[in-house]
Amino acid sequence: MLIKQDYYFHALDANRPLHIRMPDFGVPPFPVMYFFDGHNLFLNEDATYGKSWGLDAYCAGWDKPMIIVGIECAHEGNRRISEYLPYGSNYGWLKGVEPLGERTMQALVYELKPYIDASFPTIPFRECTGICGSSMGGLMAAYALVRYNRYFSKAACLSPAIGSVSGKLWHDMNNAALSPDSRIYLSWGTMEGYGGVKNPWEEDRTSWLYKTCRTTASKILGVGGAAKLYCQLGGHHCEADWEKQLPVFMPFLWQA
Repeated sequence: MLIKQDYYFHALDANRPLHIRMPDFGVPPFPVMYFFDGHNLFLNEDATYGKSWGLDAYCAGWDKPMIIVGIECAHEGNRRISEYLPYGSNYGWLKGVEPLGERTMQALVYELKPYIDASFPTIPFRECTGICGSSMGGLMAAYALVRYNRYFSKAACLSPAIGSVSGKLWHDMNNAALSPDSRIYLSWGTMEGYGGVKNPWEEDRTSWLYKTCRTTASKILGVGGAAKLYCQLGGHHCEADWEKQLPVFMPFLWQA
């Protein structure tokens, strides 16, 4: 069952629609996974570019029941970028953008999560709570796992925009008290627009996308956690290709 409802975030002083999927089967309570850009998850008519992740169909055919909470992003100007940017950056198109990512996480952790846990049959513990995003949302998922590790034990970061603030993220990772049960999935596609690709149907380990994902994964592995790197051959920066990764990252994050 899909539920759409508005939710007002005080930390952001803004309303953000929620796209919530309840399990079709199973006995409550259920684990929970939060997704950024929630409007792109379930229905094509809600998706920004007319193509969703097909997450409703995937969950219907998967044997692990869980609650999915998709949080719609801001759609005004550069507001989405600002709310999904956890650090200030002088990198290209991010230069001068106000970093509101920390405020976004405070809204999610201290406002939305308590509401979801009180209103739905959730298992509220970190071991049963994950987070996911793509592009800037992928950066935010990595940031959430690092800075809010006491609330999230697993993160899926698809085509994450980590390179723009990698030094600051890795600094936080080096200084965070990360639990050894933390799990992270990091992916990139060979058709995402970086230079130097000789054959998009072969994995390129010289690209900055690979290098930033590899270094981020190594820091989780360094504390005893689990990490999966996934190169999507021929993969573009789009919902249609991120949908193809559902059978890869969902079982990895939630395996026993």
